Amino acid sequence: MYQLDPTRERHLLWLLALTQFTLIMDFMVMMPLGPQIMVAFAIGPAAFATVVSTFSWCAGLSGLFAATYIDRFDRRRLMLFMYALFALSNLACALAPSFAWLLLARAFAGIASGVIGSLVLTIIGDVIPAQRRGAATGTVMTAFSLAAVAGVPAGVLLGAHFGWASSFYLLALLSVLIWVACSKLVPPLREHLASTPAPISQTLPVLWHLGSQPNHLRAFLLTFTMMVSHMMVIPFIAPTLVANHSVRPDQLAWIYMAGGAATFFTSRAIGRLSDRYGKRLMFCVIGAISIAPILFLTHLPNLPFVAILAFFPIFMIAMSGRMIPMQALLTTVPDPARRGAFMSLNSATQSLGTGCGAWLGGLMLASTADGHITGYGTNGWVAAAIAVFGLFWVYAVKQARVADAHGEAGGKAAVG
Repeated sequence: MYQLDPTRERHLLWLLALTQFTLIMDFMVMMPLGPQIMVAFAIGPAAFATVVSTFSWCAGLSGLFAATYIDRFDRRRLMLFMYALFALSNLACALAPSFAWLLLARAFAGIASGVIGSLVLTIIGDVIPAQRRGAATGTVMTAFSLAAVAGVPAGVLLGAHFGWASSFYLLALLSVLIWVACSKLVPPLREHLASTPAPISQTLPVLWHLGSQPNHLRAFLLTFTMMVSHMMVIPFIAPTLVANHSVRPDQLAWIYMAGGAATFFTSRAIGRLSDRYGKRLMFCVIGAISIAPILFLTHLPNLPFVAILAFFPIFMIAMSGRMIPMQALLTTVPDPARRGAFMSLNSATQSLGTGCGAWLGGLMLASTADGHITGYGTNGWVAAAIAVFGLFWVYAVKQARVADAHGEAGGKAAVG
């Protein structure tokens, strides 16, 4: 386990949060920009859903492949390489002259994102003791709030005034700035290289062994189902509000801003509560609470814009809040020496769940002749049912019984 002084640890966590901010913004901003992108490339909702899913599926596959090599490299060097690819992919997306080009650019952005997401969680596991990982994960998860309160609204406003591509020019610029900060602030992380990795010829059998362990499979199933539950609802919020509830595209920025502002203040608090009362308990409490907002949003009655604006923070707090204790719990599932590979597999599972959720959700929706979207209520019921399953399944996921020098322990001694 690495040891950093408190100031450097805090700076590192916020830098990881900013890194996650760009990954999340890159994915999230596509959703409110959907109407503009569909017009620009003359595509329908199904093709647009393919763009969203392609990013997630490529992120999942790249994360899966990364599990074969992520523990063979200095975390810092690998982070810098993949983040440079991420920046270039966003520039290519902004310059896309055709739908095929856009699809390819989104695929490469997903490839980079899958590896970076694995590295962020792996670095947390490397430098933060288990008893403080809930709070650390909460800090990094504020990236979701920052993306919602600043990134997505900025992207929507830029898209409204300068075209959809301007959002991806902004992402490319931000990525360059954060890459420079990473090169200066992320320390060399090589301690895991002290143990000789398996030869390349044995990598896949080792990976298969890691991924086929019953407890790991239970953890991956929890991740997959919760992301499916998320993505059967979230990608279709903006199109449904515009098509069914007369919300103007420029008003979407205010909705996402309100939700992001609320979660910015709750993410770290939820992380601290997870450390204090147990990660499983907090996951179950917030997961149960999240069911009501899911069903209300997907069966939304005709309400004034102010009422929708007031409700959206509740939805965002519940949806993002249930992920914090779950992610903190998952960092304790593998043995420390295999944490990088495990988190890569988990990141791959998360991305595949994201893509499958968006794809399945899109299949269940339809457009009427007057442009209204139907079937969103069914999405809500399915998402709620999957969330209920997760409340029970989380107790099947066990922590590692290996202890490190900082008291990281699983089994009955661990918190969570």
